[in-house]
This record gives sequence, C-alpha cells and structure tokens, in this order.
Amino acid sequence: MKRACVSEVTDKLPNLDEACFEFPQQALLTPQQVSTHPPRILMLYGSLRERSYSKLLTLEAAGLLEAMGAEVRVFDPLGLPQPDAAPDTHAKVEELRDLAAWSEGMVWCSPERHGAMTGILKSQIDWIPLSVGAVRPTQGKTLAVMEVCGGSQSFNAVNQMRILGRWMRMLTIPNQSSVAKAFLEFEEDGRMKPSAYYDRVVDVMEELVKFTLLTRDVSPYLVDRYSERKESAEQLSKRVNQKSI
Repeated sequence: MKRACVSEVTDKLPNLDEACFEFPQQALLTPQQVSTHPPRILMLYGSLRERSYSKLLTLEAAGLLEAMGAEVRVFDPLGLPQPDAAPDTHAKVEELRDLAAWSEGMVWCSPERHGAMTGILKSQIDWIPLSVGAVRPTQGKTLAVMEVCGGSQSFNAVNQMRILGRWMRMLTIPNQSSVAKAFLEFEEDGRMKPSAYYDRVVDVMEELVKFTLLTRDVSPYLVDRYSERKESAEQLSKRVNQKSI
C-alpha cells in the first residue's frame, strides 16, 4: 500500500504541525553502526543495613549480568545526602550522576517498607535529574526493577519503581522480581539459594541484557517526540525572529 505524503495527512488533521510531523520508519530502527562494547548497567539498591537483602539481591544479579557479558557498576548509597541538602558538587552526587550518564541500562532494587519503596532508593533517583542542559541522563535507557519483602510476596515497590521509570523516560522491561521472606532466601555468605525466586532473577537479568542490546543504538529515535520537536521549533522561531536582543 502506498504511503500518503505528509501534506495529505496534515490536510485531514489540521491541528498537526506539518514541519514537525514524521512517519515512523522501520529503516531508522536498524542502527547504521552497531555498538560492540559490553552493555553498561548501573545498579541501585535501597538499604543501608549491614546485612541488606536488597544489596545481596543486587550483587547476585550483578554476577548474573557479568556472566551474560555486561559491564556492571553498583552504586553504594552510603554517604549520599538527601536531595537539596547538599550541592550538586557533592562527591557522592557527582559519582551517581556520572554513573547514570555512563550507563545504558539500570537495575533498581528496593526493600518494601511500610508498603512502599524506601526513601534511600527514592533519594538516589531524585538526585538523577531529568535533564542536564540538553542531555537527559536516563531517557531511552533500559530499566529492570526488583524488590525484597520481609513477609509474603508483594509488588508495591516494583509498581512504584515502574512509575518512576516512566517518569524518568526509561524503557522498563516487562519482567520483574519480587522475593518474599528474603531472610530465608540467602545463605550466610550472602549468596542466594536455588529457588523459583532465583530463577526469576536470572530471567529478569537475561531480559534486561536483551532489551539493552536491542534498543541502545536506536534509543534516541525511539524516544524522539513530536511534541518536543514542535516545542523546539517554536523556541527557535521566537529566538531568530525576536525584534531585539
């Protein structure tokens, strides 16, 4: 079937800005140059306990990612100040932001506390800005979410993290992990015991690597938006047509 030209479409849709409207193109979803370096994954966890099950689960997942060929960095939240309680130049804030910029995907893992993700994990996410100048540190990057529960299995924390991932313009993978009664699922040395929970973690990390490989070279196109192209055009017009500077 022959595709209509842009003007034929916009004639029927008068509210569209023809200059900013584009047809999605299959060819642009095939990268011209495929990255060959290992997928770069940043991992955040949400507890400062000496024996933190969210940290143990994160480290277990990190080992799996490395076995799958990924390059992994785990951020230690100890010493990270509360948002707005310190300048952006704080060493831990700069470390976190540099890692966010470096990464192509992330894993967020939180305990469920009082039916929600912890403030410790939320503070890390809050320190990652939606934009730094013209750069969006998280837009188009993949995300996997996990949680540990002290009691029966729940999905409150992972559901909240999904909302945050969408807000941060990330590509959150379909699969997720929720480990119930986490205190029973780890050995004294910190390694996770064999179980259906463990198998799910393997599934989630495998899916994250696949989605990262699939999207990392085309993520700028995937998240390119009509509304933002239009806004940019309007701003450009105002700037070049202003009567005085």
